[in-house]
Amino acid sequence: MRIFLAGATGAVGRLLVPLLVADGHQVTGTARTAGGAERLRAQGATAVSLDVFDAASVERAVADAAPDAVIHQLTALAGGSRAENGRIRREGTRHLVDAALRAGVRRIVAQSISWAYEPGATPAVESTPLDLAAPPSRAAMVGSLRALEEAVAGIETHVVLRYGTFYGPGTWYAPGGALDAVLRGAPLEGPGARPGAAMVGQVVADGAISSFVHVADAARAAVAALGWPSGAVNVVDDEPAPARDWLPALATALGAPAPPPAGPGREGWARGADNTLAHRLGWRPLHPTWRTGFHDQEKR
Repeated sequence: MRIFLAGATGAVGRLLVPLLVADGHQVTGTARTAGGAERLRAQGATAVSLDVFDAASVERAVADAAPDAVIHQLTALAGGSRAENGRIRREGTRHLVDAALRAGVRRIVAQSISWAYEPGATPAVESTPLDLAAPPSRAAMVGSLRALEEAVAGIETHVVLRYGTFYGPGTWYAPGGALDAVLRGAPLEGPGARPGAAMVGQVVADGAISSFVHVADAARAAVAALGWPSGAVNVVDDEPAPARDWLPALATALGAPAPPPAGPGREGWARGADNTLAHRLGWRPLHPTWRTGFHDQEKR
């Protein structure tokens, strides 16, 4: 299969390219830098420079690749910009979908997230509505995800991967990453920042529930999704957990000071996600829980 991989040099993309090549796919991957393009070629992919905000550029790149499927893993996570991430989801996705439609592409796999669901008491399933009544501080993020998911639904077969919080190589949670620095006293800025009491930096050891996924498992899900039916799928590990549990475990794994507990309180949307559907589709995480995964972050 010919695959056009947008975001091929990101935390997931860099692990996804070798998996696709090993499966016999012909991969055209996007890169923002000459170094990124060189790494893609070394992995066996064709590299292309892409400005996702330039519709004509996207159309040319996709047309030249003539793909059978598009995988959308574009984010602005490395720079920590909420605004740019939202713009990628809205404008970038629209350009990518329009280009795919013009090129006759009939399958797309796209990255979304699993913490955009409405408030609730239990981990969210895929039929749980998105949090469209969210307050302004959260509404822009939820709205951008809604735009992304509605755009990709224009492709005949469309799989939306609602990923958990990434950890592993190249993420905020890896040794030397942003959370490591915060646990050692540096302030946290960007999309991971969260207001609250009893903080280390701006990370709160409270009752807010997260679902995690190792980036290697996220990449494996994207490969598997090339054979899945249309719809959203929560791609998360098997153990949603409150920050008062996982944050001290992360600190221990990183050899950093552990934060004090901050009580059981949480925002209603901080509920985690259920991965039953992904299991039914045949995906099993190699890292089924953050409890062991945090100690194993540099392994693929």
